[in-house]
Parts: sequence; structure tokens; C-alpha cells
Amino acid sequence: MTSISIIGAGPGGLTLARVLHVHGIRATVYEADASAEARTQGGMLDIHDYNGQLALKAAGLFDELRRIVHEGGEAMRMVDPQGTVLLDQPDDGAGVRPEVLRGDLRRILLDSLPPDTVQWGKKLTGARPLGDGRHELTFADGSTVTTGLVVGADGAWSKIRPLLSDVKPEYVGTAYVETYLLDADARHPASARLVGGGALYALTPGKGIITHRETNGVLHTYVALTKPKAWFESIDFTEPKAARARVAAELEGWAPALTALITDGETDPVLRVIHKLPAGHRWDRVPGVTLLGDAAHLSPPDGEGANLAMVDGAELGKAIAAHPDDLEAALAGYEEEMFVRGAKAAPEAAATFELCFGETAPHGLLAFLSGGEARSSG
Repeated sequence: MTSISIIGAGPGGLTLARVLHVHGIRATVYEADASAEARTQGGMLDIHDYNGQLALKAAGLFDELRRIVHEGGEAMRMVDPQGTVLLDQPDDGAGVRPEVLRGDLRRILLDSLPPDTVQWGKKLTGARPLGDGRHELTFADGSTVTTGLVVGADGAWSKIRPLLSDVKPEYVGTAYVETYLLDADARHPASARLVGGGALYALTPGKGIITHRETNGVLHTYVALTKPKAWFESIDFTEPKAARARVAAELEGWAPALTALITDGETDPVLRVIHKLPAGHRWDRVPGVTLLGDAAHLSPPDGEGANLAMVDGAELGKAIAAHPDDLEAALAGYEEEMFVRGAKAAPEAAATFELCFGETAPHGLLAFLSGGEARSSG
């Protein structure tokens, strides 16, 4: 079996490494982070029974998933800008979309791999073809690796994508500003009560607040604003107090328990500019290289991104295991199925995003949810 290099130790890349390991195939994951503890991994993920859970079953980690579920996290509440409750759905305990912390998910994936699988502190700076499907990878520390298969699991700004496609992500017109309240039940009780036990959505055309309750009383908030990129670039996020005030000014007249989610933020606000790849993004088969997750089919956030990345990783791992002596057949079959998944998911993500922040918000989303087809936008 040829050497396999995976760029990126996110859910997709680690799922691929784990499924390969289950089938007795070694891979090496190269990750820019200095260590597994170098930074937090983001907030809550809902792991869906029709994709993410299936990937973890293929990885032999479904029992571990159940042990990290955030009980009650599937509850969802929608309110208007004055805090009036429009929808209040309890966690029914069915486990269709259990919520887990992204960091906990990464931990169970890492713990399932041989200790030397992930090479930390390996920031990829370039990749070039050598012929016969081989590629040379160059890292910021000056080291190089030659590999028989390179998989770009490195997200929106993938360094591997240019080997396959000239397409670059484009701004969708909306960005998130992320912040946290800590020990909220004791320190910010009004906001904690309004959020409830799971996720809170306060949405209007062009703006909104999405908050998830995490463990230990943490409230993790994204303030969404539809503005030109230049508007966000005019904010100095190195001045946290002024940045929070600038963002909160866009929510003038909203209930104090809502605006406190940004004005009382206890971590520096972080700008998350939302990008997408064209719906149906695909490429011609190139020997020795492929993509998964956001590197392949980046869409606006709708709760599907990590799930799709894990399915990509699991399906690619199974394809390689099924064709150990014909890697190109494995990659061709995987990519055709992955293109179909991505082409289906992209318009669904765009439609959900429009329901959240488009002209009909929040009433279009309420109607959608009342039809029993709820999808998280977190």
C-alpha cells in the first residue's frame, strides 16, 4: 500500500485515519496546531443519525460518541428581538441529532489512533506533483515529505485544493462575531434563563443571534450580521470592548438579555467571515490527490459541515480498503459519490441560511421547523 498523507486533524481527516486504521492501513495526519491542546476546537456539533453517526459507526466509535453527548443539548428555543418566545422545543432524548463538544469529538478520534499517527506542528506551505501520482509536501518548519496519496482535509482555505481546482471560496455576504459568557447561570442569569438548556435563535432579516449552551454554564454566541466585508474590516478587533460595542449597536432596541450575550462577552470577540464554494464544485480526476469536507464542498453553516466531512472520511477510508491494489479506482469511486453528496448539500445549506437571515426571517424558518424538518444552523 502506498504512503497516505492527510492534511488536517479535524473531524474529517481523523475519521479517515481511523477508518483506515480499522482496516489495517496506516496513514499519517499532518496538523498545523502545535498539540492537541493548542487551542479550543469550537463549540457544539449535532451529530446526525443519517451521516455523522454512520461515519462514527464505520470508525467503531459509536459507543464513545454516546458517552460524550451533552444531555439536553438538542433543546431549541426561538425568540424575537424583545425576547418573546416564538418556539420552544425540548430535547426529546431520541438521539437523532445529539449535541457534543467539538473538542470531545476530536479527543475520542485521537484516542482511537496509534500515538504517532498525528504529526503536530506541521503547517503545510506547499504541495507539488512529482509524477506517477506522487507529491512532495513542504512544511513551515522546512521539512518535506514525499507521499503516494495526499488528502486535503484542511478546510476552506485548503493548500491541497489548488492541485485539483482553481476555484476559491467567496464571501456569502454575512459574517459571525463569536464570543462567550462563562459561568452564565451565576454571572449572567437573565441571559442564561433566556437561552435555556440548548440552543437559542433570535433572527431577523440581515442579523441575528445564535447561542449554544455548553457544559459548565458556558454560553457560546455568534452574532450574525449581513454587511460588506469592508464594514467588518473597519472594526479593530484588537480593541475588544470597542468591537463589542460596535457590533451591539446593530442590535439597538433588542432585549438586554440578548444584547448582553455580546456586550458582556468574557472572551475577545472573534470575526468568522462566512465563505462558500460554488454549488456542485467538482474537478477532473488527478492521480494521487483528493479532498474531503470543506476543502471539497464548503457551504454556509447549517449543521451539516462536520457531519459531511466525517462521512467523506469514512467513505474514502472504506473505498481505499476495498481497492488496496487500485488506488485510482478507489479515489474515482469515492469522488463521484462525494460530488453527489456535496451537490445535494450546497443548495440545502444556502436555503437554510436564507431562512435564518433572509427577508422572511424568522417566520420562514418557523414554518420550516413546524414541518418537522428542523436542521441546526450552528
